[in-house]
Amino acid sequence: MPQYIQFIFLLTSIFTSTSSSPSSSPKNLTLIGSAHFANNSIILTQEITACSSRSYSLNGRILHSYPIRFFNSSSNATVSFSTRFTFKITPPPPPCIPGDGIAFLIASDPNSLPHSSGYMGLPDSPISDPFFAIELDTSFNPGLGDINDNHLGLDVNSIVSVASIDLTSQGVYLKSGKRITVWIEYRDPEKIIRVWIGYMDSKPEHSVLSLPIDISKILREFMYVGFSASNGRGSSIHSIEKIQFHTFESLTPNLQMETRSSRSCLICYPEDPVVEDYEITLYHDHHKDNRVLELAFGLLFLTGFLIIISSLIIVYCICLNKRRTLRQRFRDHPQMYRFQETEIPKKIKLADIRSATKGFDQNRIIGQGASSIVYEAYLPSCGNVAVKRFCKVNQSISLGNQFATELATMVGCLRHKNLVQLHGWCSEGNELVLVYEYMSNGSLDKILHKRSNNRPLTFEKRLNILLGISSALVYLHEECERQIIHRDVKTCNIMLDADFNAKLGDFGLAEVYERSARKRDATLPAGTMGYLAPEYVFSGVPTVKTDVYSFGVVVLEVASGQRPVNEDGVVVTDWMWDLWEKKILIAGADPKLMGRYDKVDMERMLMAGLICVHPNHQVRPTMKEAGRMLRGGMVPELPIRKPMVMIQSVMPERSSEMVARFGDDESETPWSTPRTHFSRSS
Repeated sequence: MPQYIQFIFLLTSIFTSTSSSPSSSPKNLTLIGSAHFANNSIILTQEITACSSRSYSLNGRILHSYPIRFFNSSSNATVSFSTRFTFKITPPPPPCIPGDGIAFLIASDPNSLPHSSGYMGLPDSPISDPFFAIELDTSFNPGLGDINDNHLGLDVNSIVSVASIDLTSQGVYLKSGKRITVWIEYRDPEKIIRVWIGYMDSKPEHSVLSLPIDISKILREFMYVGFSASNGRGSSIHSIEKIQFHTFESLTPNLQMETRSSRSCLICYPEDPVVEDYEITLYHDHHKDNRVLELAFGLLFLTGFLIIISSLIIVYCICLNKRRTLRQRFRDHPQMYRFQETEIPKKIKLADIRSATKGFDQNRIIGQGASSIVYEAYLPSCGNVAVKRFCKVNQSISLGNQFATELATMVGCLRHKNLVQLHGWCSEGNELVLVYEYMSNGSLDKILHKRSNNRPLTFEKRLNILLGISSALVYLHEECERQIIHRDVKTCNIMLDADFNAKLGDFGLAEVYERSARKRDATLPAGTMGYLAPEYVFSGVPTVKTDVYSFGVVVLEVASGQRPVNEDGVVVTDWMWDLWEKKILIAGADPKLMGRYDKVDMERMLMAGLICVHPNHQVRPTMKEAGRMLRGGMVPELPIRKPMVMIQSVMPERSSEMVARFGDDESETPWSTPRTHFSRSS
């Protein structure tokens, strides 16, 4: 019984079926590097007009967003697969030379593929992660064993092909600019791979390549499927118009592996009916004629699904209405709901706080900032606590009860395992005090940068800390009832409990302080220099992406052990961009770790930090995406060097639009990111 997974893209209908925007893309397709949608095709590489003085472009890749199962560990069986795709290579006019070509690719780890241009985007040296490719090579490189500049090759874990076919003798010219279709079939029971190629839509009678080979040895349980192309030193337009892919389990000898099917397609061929979404289907050939039965089961499943969804929506609405009713009853009759008092921060008398801190004894100080001092104390109603005493309050700002009440209402009702819990507050006279839960290991800043630290944090603990803070920020940005932007994410505000689990503090403080102000002469950013996003420095307007930038600085600080700005004035973000440009990013790892980490995991952490501190806020990920990267997900392609961002005037009569500008010339830049020790123009 064949099981197949199929994803089909007909780019003629992309803009009508998904969106009218030219940048729209199917949700199961990931575009990397220079790949983009244009002219009803996937353009992997763009033609470079000034080829004589061009700078090398990035590779272009498309990958199915989710890995596909190639090996079933329970049955110890490898699947067979087949694919069909249509492509076109448009060469440049003389004197420019053509690019490298296109390759069909199956890879275990997309992050292991090279970032530099050349070799169709395939590794030019052996790597630990296996890959399989069918290359359509338009570049003649004798050092790699190429037979000419118009051949088809089969690659296994190396750019040097194990078999090559001269396509000129087959009447196929890859650089003709014509549409060419390729069929690839691998039958695991027979351990043989076959390839057909031609200008027609129908598969030729004879294959151009039939090779006995056992590729099950390099196929892992899950692999990524896609295409890769590059121009190298040349300049061609490499485009793909149609793609189909199937896998088969328990393949029978007589089963035809023709990949043209109307079932389970994401965007179908013109002659195939359109199915609205991607699916995985099990089917028998003898069921093809029994369409009525299939339709009946489909309608039955759809009806059941709609009933379940409707029931969930009704239950949700009932629970939401009940929650609102209970809140209103609590406001009207608080004496009837005393059980909720433990969940709401209490107002504590200043006399009790003075007694618990021994009159704010200096020996009880466990932390000190620009605007507050933190004391360790014990309150009978709360146990061990951290008492945050603010400095003398500016009388032009109406803090007092207004500030404390609003903070207690907003912050105190938030519940998350990675947020420092607010137990109580006090506002008497000029004194403003907040009482938090006590964190025995103090702040991450002190642990990370302790000079006499003989036992530094392990890589595993650092990763767990970052995952905890990312989870807390996802909660503040997306999951709590009212969105909260932290504005001051830094290691000083990250507290550690006895097991080194991280909790984020001071959330919502800047927002409530700003709203409590009676009037403000200017918009000033709240936060700490070194952690502030460039657009926030210039505009003073916080967004979730400014929190993402600060989190990215924390990631780089935790991974490298370096402060955001060290004593020599070196900025950690610029230092990391410089290492990335030199292709030695791993050199940024904290030397205190003494190499006790997985290099792939460490490099992924550093790359995740860099994408979070991208100068262009539109390129930065969300906190949920950043957390997914740290857990082992794919990191988007990074530019080869730190981009520069032009920021226009933020005066009220002008637009605050930001335009990403990649380049080195800053002579005409009216507003740009602050120059630092590692800025190219400095």
